[in-house]
Amino acid sequence: MSKYLWLSKEWIDESAKLAEGQPERQGATARIQYRIEGGPDGNILYYWIIENGKLIESDLGELDGSEITLVQNYDDAVKIQKLQLDANAAFMQGRMKVEGNIGKLMSLLPVTNSPEYRQLQKDILEITQF
Repeated sequence: MSKYLWLSKEWIDESAKLAEGQPERQGATARIQYRIEGGPDGNILYYWIIENGKLIESDLGELDGSEITLVQNYDDAVKIQKLQLDANAAFMQGRMKVEGNIGKLMSLLPVTNSPEYRQLQKDILEITQF
């Protein structure tokens, strides 16, 4: 299995391919901007567009019309990606900031707490090089 440098364009694209098998979940729709701060090469922006539980677009850069922005420092983002820190715990501890529509974020909990999503996280970790 090939590995891709975390947060590179290739990693984003391959992660999206892995997400294609996620089940549809009515109402789980959001435009999410991720901002990773303090990385080795500075801040990193990437985004996801999710419709009914399906990732329909993801890319590096800024998303016009994002509804939610998740802000994390680089070290915590690595821990989340390595499954060493739960994203929900990071939020509750104030280690992940949420800007925008928090209700929209809460509507995604059925997706992020599902066994299929947990498996996707493991699959993405398998292709990730830090």
